[in-house]
Amino acid sequence: MNRPGVIAGVVLLGLLIVLGFGSVFTVHQAQQALVVQLGDPRRVESEPGLKFKIPFLQSVIYLDKRILAVDSAKQEVIAADQKRLVVDTFARYRIINPLRFYQTVFNETTARDRLSSIIESSTRRILGNVPLSTVVSGDRGDLMRQIRDLVNAEAVGFGIDIVDVRIRRADLPQENNDAIYRRMQTERDREAKELRAQGAEEAQRIRASADRERTVLLAEARKQSDILRGEGEAEKNRIFAEAYNRDPDFFAFYRSLQAYREALHGTDTTMVLSPDSEFFRYFGDLYGGTTPPGQPKR
Repeated sequence: MNRPGVIAGVVLLGLLIVLGFGSVFTVHQAQQALVVQLGDPRRVESEPGLKFKIPFLQSVIYLDKRILAVDSAKQEVIAADQKRLVVDTFARYRIINPLRFYQTVFNETTARDRLSSIIESSTRRILGNVPLSTVVSGDRGDLMRQIRDLVNAEAVGFGIDIVDVRIRRADLPQENNDAIYRRMQTERDREAKELRAQGAEEAQRIRASADRERTVLLAEARKQSDILRGEGEAEKNRIFAEAYNRDPDFFAFYRSLQAYREALHGTDTTMVLSPDSEFFRYFGDLYGGTTPPGQPKR
């Protein structure tokens, strides 16, 4: 074989290989393919496997067959009772019509942008018809279903089926949180002051009751003390009376000694009395001028 024939054969073989590889494509089981000829959609390949196309004239656009996610930006919504809240939502969707999807939004990036705006407007429309208490209650599931149906009504025109729409969070704005915190703090301060006042009132009541019981106990103790003191004085007087009746002279002597002790207990005591005063009757005479025991009276 001559050299030009070999070169032509190699070129022809290479061209056949290129045409062969350019005419086949593979669809993965998680994908679906749209065959486009010079920008004009020709057919949709949804089943996985090896597929054929016209090389150089036709191209393949792969679209995901799985459930995809789109996150919506946080937005402020005014509820029916004029309460503001910040809502964070997300959605799950699936491409069910690749041809319409390609003709309307072309790719997934544009689809997410379009869906995000639809979700935001649908969320505002649904949540704007109910009060805040409904949004934060157990009825949220029904609200999310209404939002999904509303979004699905518009997304079907893009060849998309909305599987689910969820409200991730529904919070009050930060300034509302601060106002609520201040109101809660004021309410707690009021409750604390009320509890302190009740405690002070209870303490005063207990203190008054204790003072009253103390007064009663002291009065009873004084009463008992006076009774015992009176009984003691009576007993003392009885004993003194018995002693006086037994020996009047000794009793008079004992009482004089008590009088001396009371009158002369200090070191600087000065008394001016007559020497023959009754007070000094026992100073000169042990018997005080009376007859000693055992002797006849004078």
